[in-house]
Amino acid sequence: MNDERIKSFLTFIRDAEALKNTLRSGHTSAGRPESTAEHSWRLALFAVVLKDELGDMDFAKILMLCLVHDLGEAINGDVPATEGADPAIKSARERRDLATLLAPLPAAARERLMALWEEYEADATPEARFVKGLDKLETMVQHNQGKNADRFDYEFNLGYGVAYTARHPLLSAMRELVDGDTRLLSKS
Repeated sequence: MNDERIKSFLTFIRDAEALKNTLRSGHTSAGRPESTAEHSWRLALFAVVLKDELGDMDFAKILMLCLVHDLGEAINGDVPATEGADPAIKSARERRDLATLLAPLPAAARERLMALWEEYEADATPEARFVKGLDKLETMVQHNQGKNADRFDYEFNLGYGVAYTARHPLLSAMRELVDGDTRLLSKS
């Protein structure tokens, strides 16, 4: 492996660090804004603990999808779901930003990461569908667990990502429990 190739990997990893500073609309249990990197880490951890429940799905692909799904947000940040952004515009922006972030990488790595992101966006494989639903659940769990502002709209969770979580029995069962938590929080 030559020095330029090694430098390209390091450049990408340094640039991806921006995801640690990309804040989301939710808060941690300590009350500080959650970063997109923290969300992606916990999404991947969520997948790890569910590994034995995933049947024939490709677990390595699931982990890679978890880690790549929001990577483009390192450039221009997160667009909270509560803002109701046009999904096509949001997707195009994230794809463009991801391409910018991936630019330093060798072609094979760049194409692999972009293909993973596109698989997630297309929502056409069992792994992508599972990760999309799990992504919604992780966000809801964080909303419920976070020390949010008094004006936080817990009711939003009850309709958030229902179509995605309904596609897998495990996600659906977990959704029922998370929705129960949300209902309790929305009353307090």
